[in-house]
Amino acid sequence: MQYYLLIPFLPFAAFLINILFGRGFIKDKAHWVAIMAVAGSWVVSVATLVDVMSGRTLNEDLYTWILSGGFKVSVGFLIDQLTTVMLIVVTTCSTLIHIYSAGYMHGDKGYYRFFSYLSLFTFCMLMLVMANNFLQLYFGWEGVGLCSYFLIGYYFNKKSASDAGKKAFIVNRFGDFGFGIGIIMIFLTFGTVYYAPVFSQAGAFATKTVNFLGYDVHLMTLVALLLFCGSVGKSAQMPLHVWLPDAMEGPTPVSALIHAATMVTAGVFLVARCNPIFSLSETALTVVALTGAITSLFAATIGLVQNDLKRIIAYSTVSQLGYMFLACGVGAYTAGIFHLYTHAFFKALLFLCAGSVMHAMAGELDIQKMGGLKKHMPVTYLTMLIASFSIAGVPGLAGFFSKDEILWLAYSNPNPAGKVVWLIGTFVAFLTAFYSFRLIFLTFHGTFRGTHEQEHHLHESPKSMTVPLMLLCVGAVASGWVGIPHLLGGGAHFTEFMKPVLGHPEGHGTHAEEWMVMAVSVAVGFSGIGLAYYMYMVRKELPAKLAAQFSGVYKVLFNKYYVDELYSFILIRPTIWIAKNVLIGITDAKIIEAIVNGVPAAIGGFSSQLRKIQTGFLHHYATIMAAGILIIVAWMLLR
Repeated sequence: MQYYLLIPFLPFAAFLINILFGRGFIKDKAHWVAIMAVAGSWVVSVATLVDVMSGRTLNEDLYTWILSGGFKVSVGFLIDQLTTVMLIVVTTCSTLIHIYSAGYMHGDKGYYRFFSYLSLFTFCMLMLVMANNFLQLYFGWEGVGLCSYFLIGYYFNKKSASDAGKKAFIVNRFGDFGFGIGIIMIFLTFGTVYYAPVFSQAGAFATKTVNFLGYDVHLMTLVALLLFCGSVGKSAQMPLHVWLPDAMEGPTPVSALIHAATMVTAGVFLVARCNPIFSLSETALTVVALTGAITSLFAATIGLVQNDLKRIIAYSTVSQLGYMFLACGVGAYTAGIFHLYTHAFFKALLFLCAGSVMHAMAGELDIQKMGGLKKHMPVTYLTMLIASFSIAGVPGLAGFFSKDEILWLAYSNPNPAGKVVWLIGTFVAFLTAFYSFRLIFLTFHGTFRGTHEQEHHLHESPKSMTVPLMLLCVGAVASGWVGIPHLLGGGAHFTEFMKPVLGHPEGHGTHAEEWMVMAVSVAVGFSGIGLAYYMYMVRKELPAKLAAQFSGVYKVLFNKYYVDELYSFILIRPTIWIAKNVLIGITDAKIIEAIVNGVPAAIGGFSSQLRKIQTGFLHHYATIMAAGILIIVAWMLLR
């Protein structure tokens, strides 16, 4: 299996080639270097999957990275069932998005720079999921965060884009701080940061407590919650969700690759990978489940009233990530990863379809200024429609199988929180179907509401963009078929494949209850689609009337519950005030400047007075010498 080393290092080689030679030697051919590299990674990933399916797994170190006393970390790789699923997700989506980007970014001044960043991101994400220790995982974790900053702020001359890049980077610092402390706690507890010994020893610490900030707390709960801090930041869960919608300022392929299919799922991957630790703490699992459920509902309600095409899909991403954490929180790690896998295809497809619409609409994002695009963009319309059916949970499509699995395992979980998160998840399924088809009806149906010039230039995107859409559409339909449950006559192959790493909880309920949960989830999905059709195709005046009648609620949802304004009031403004008035006004101006400028000024003043003694007259020097002698003699006599 030594060929697995090609998986991360091919994209890294593409990054080096493009960043060093892209501006001069390669120029507008940078995409070929990046596409061939990531396609090569995909081929090797498929071969690795075949090996793992045949029972071959791998855990080995490549070389020693850090050696200091008893602390040793190597660059090492763990290839198991969870790793291979993530490899297929990352390399498949990355390859198709690279191809799509060649058409989408054509003619851009920073063409080579864009593909350099994409390749570097892919390398960091692959290093993250292939790591066999926490420190290498942290390297990849921070690497994808850095690349996210580069790509969100890619249009650096645009203030909103540069601000969004900084916001993403800074908000993630809060979560990563806790994550970093969690890794330190793991080393202090287990004496190593390697997965295998940590997970094998975790059970021995199941009842151990530790003093933390003056309180005795359950050690595994503390470690799990510290690790979860990183997941909350990277996967945009409340209260650190605010960066993801603003990240839509980056190019649309960036939204599809980083903020839908790969980077934001790293938090879910972390919880699943660390399931031996999380499973030892009922408290930590409850926190994960409730955080996911509340975030899912919170983001879905905001998505109901937004008009920015990409932001609606962004809030949908936050909501679906909440679904994945909901699953992990009830111990259904396999269901969470299954939804991560299916979600990557239909959400990447939704974002790329949004990019196709933007391409035709000269960058326009307001769905209230669209309409009737179906006849001009048939491929984009059909693929986006199928992706929307999939996320709405229509039976037979990928989203149905993974979402239904989560809802059933939440409902049948013996923990009282299970029924609560099932109710929230079911209601969110209704909201998801509604806002997804609100987007479809306002964008593609009815009459065109934009300008005459925009309508004149409406056209389908080039094949370099539509072919990836069609291929992702296959994933949005068929990726869930590997996990058809036994209830529907399937073999639940995905569940069986993942059992060695993640296990799988048995549903504590009857087949009748499972049928009921499935029927309810399907019914609420179709109800959401039907309500959206009624409001935006039949009674088109109804949305405006409801917005006026419930203006208070509408304003709160439209302004995203004013969370950004709250953070600005309690964090950003005080920080800026302290920076200006204390750090700059006092510390810098009064203290540092006083030292830096005051000491030379004092020396200069003293030296200017001292120079006056040097007059050049002999009788002055004789007088000073005589006075000096008199002073010395007087001092000696006084003694």
